[in-house]
Formats: sequence, structure tokens, C-alpha cells
Amino acid sequence: MRADAMHFLGHRYFRELLSLRMPPGDFVICGSGPLYARGWIDDPSDLDIVARGAAWKIAARLGPIEGAPYSAARRVPLFGGDLDVFDDWFPEFGTVDELIDRADVLAGLRFVTLDVVATTKLMMGRDRDRAHLQVLRAHGHPAP
Repeated sequence: MRADAMHFLGHRYFRELLSLRMPPGDFVICGSGPLYARGWIDDPSDLDIVARGAAWKIAARLGPIEGAPYSAARRVPLFGGDLDVFDDWFPEFGTVDELIDRADVLAGLRFVTLDVVATTKLMMGRDRDRAHLQVLRAHGHPAP
């Protein structure tokens, strides 16, 4: 894994995200992004972003609004699928405002808490999700 945890900002996905100039207080990075930002995995495969307010409006102007594959949320795929910007996450984790307000902040960006990451990974249950749960446990997080 990377020695410098802040090196994540150099990844293409994060450069693309920052190029959107969305207000940092109006979005949170979900999925595998929080693990990648900590240097715990080598590749996030894409970035899932939950946005509100001005951030959602920016994303909605840039691409087609579609239904999300795993929830009732709407999403805007950007940069050929590198980024998926959602207007909601899974409702059992709280509102968009709660996800953003409770987020961990790394290098000025908001990331959902590791509890949300772990529960999402458990719920999704794909091979990569199971591998990421092992990563969480290896870093001392009591993943379910």
C-alpha cells in the first residue's frame, strides 16, 4: 500500500472529482473511497459520491440522471463511470445531511465513517466487499 495516505489526491478519480469544483461541504465520498484514501487498498475501482445542494446541481448539469442500481437514489455517472454521484445513499444509514455532517475529513474532503463503509460492504456482499471487510478488520475496525 501507499506510504503517504494523502497521495490519494493524485489518483485520476480524485483529480476528476476535484475538477468539478463542488463545494466540499455538500458531498461525501462513499464505497471504497474511504479505504483508498487511508492507503488500505490499492484501487477504489471508482468513486461513489453522495451529494446535496450545490454539489448535486453541478453533477446533474454534467450528465444524465439515472436510477441507482441498489437503491431508490438517483445517480449521475461521470468521466466514463469513474465517478457516480448520487443524491442519496442507503436510507438505513441516515439522511444525506447526516452522512455528510458525520463524515471523516481527510485532506479537506469528506468520507463516510468506517462504520458506514463496513455496513455497506456487508450488505452488498460482493467478492470485493468481502475482501474490503477483511481489510477493515486487519486495520482494527470491528467490521461486522
